[in-house]
Amino acid sequence: FFIRASHRPSLGRLATALPITRPMVRRFVAGETLAEALDACDRLRAASMHTTLDILGESVTSAAAAREAATRYVDTLDALAQRGLDGNVSLKLTQMGLDVDPALCRENVGRVAARAAEVGAFVRVDMEDSPKTEATLALVRELRATTPEVGAVIQSYLRRSADDVERLIAEGTRVRLCKGAYDEPAGVAFPTKGEVDASYRRLMERLLRDGAYPALATHDEALIVEAEAFARRERIEPSRFEFQMLYGIRRDLQARLVREGWNVRVYVPYGREWYPYFMRRLAERPANVLFLLRSVVREGR
Repeated sequence: FFIRASHRPSLGRLATALPITRPMVRRFVAGETLAEALDACDRLRAASMHTTLDILGESVTSAAAAREAATRYVDTLDALAQRGLDGNVSLKLTQMGLDVDPALCRENVGRVAARAAEVGAFVRVDMEDSPKTEATLALVRELRATTPEVGAVIQSYLRRSADDVERLIAEGTRVRLCKGAYDEPAGVAFPTKGEVDASYRRLMERLLRDGAYPALATHDEALIVEAEAFARRERIEPSRFEFQMLYGIRRDLQARLVREGWNVRVYVPYGREWYPYFMRRLAERPANVLFLLRSVVREGR
């Protein structure tokens, strides 16, 4: 339901107009402006956490909108450098114009990657739905030929991911491993949670052994505990990888990992185009709906 709703612009306009949604969204989104996002990064840095900034927005429908998104990323990289914050951003290819013109998309992402190289930053290209997987990985490879500080995302629910991980390890590409949050057919993606978790576990261990500073992106505490145990057993130092978690989710777990000496990076989204992102977060864990409603009630008292 939430995945399908994320693709309904009319529902997005309604959600944006409802005052009750604002307190719920603030849990997952750092703000609508760059200044708010930078302040959130400052707070996380004070808590000994690393950050990556994501400017919300995807599936743009015009070249002008795609170029504007790239400009916002360049401005964000400059602001991070000026403030002395982590030079680390995440972007989506559909936001850069992939559905408008692939050549335009390459131009826009190349501009962001070039600016990142100039300020000593890192760019993570997010993964979207499966029809875009091959194009995304191909562009990452192309970019890394001139700007190596570009990484990819692999989704454990896709059946192809084991082969993709092997190739990315061989190429020395930094990988963020997540479970995936798009509605995919069973022929493309594992249909059950058990299969997705098993795939995540296999890919996680493979990346921990031989990956280039992999990022384990999950809030599944059982998988996190397994990763900790595996790293200790295989004598993999905490400096060789990091855990990644979303802004506002399992803050207790984020703090616990930091206390125990692990690297934690928080994915910090900001911007006005928060509706699709917010709906996917609810889809990943529908129990978040009740959690957020309880938070709104408490804040309203």
